[in-house]
Amino acid sequence: MREKLTRFMYGRYGADYLGKCIAGIGIAAILLAIIFNSRLLSLLAWVCIIYTYFRMFSKNIYKRSAENQAFLTKTYRLRCFFTRQKNMMQQRKTHHIYKCPSCSQKIRIPRGKGRIEIRCPKCGTTFIKKS
Repeated sequence: MREKLTRFMYGRYGADYLGKCIAGIGIAAILLAIIFNSRLLSLLAWVCIIYTYFRMFSKNIYKRSAENQAFLTKTYRLRCFFTRQKNMMQQRKTHHIYKCPSCSQKIRIPRGKGRIEIRCPKCGTTFIKKS
């Protein structure tokens, strides 16, 4: 069965970030349509899901790739913001992140060192914080 699916998808575009985003919008629209009993949201959900399948099974790889690249270019700053936030949350488990009182430079200090004097690498200001 897997081999048949692989043979069927040969030469077709497949899934990408834009397709996943459109599918997510479709699923969210389905849930909202169920909650609010809205035909318009239901129609939007079906359009999103059908367009996602159209993109996945398309043989015009160049055009689908260009659409995905345009989507990635337009959403670059938003994706970077969420990536930074995710990294900050992971770092908060092992480090404290303080801002310098004079220049607002972010400084990462390991947890569990007690009360320490921190020297800003950018402006040289020293301040005392608890790690």
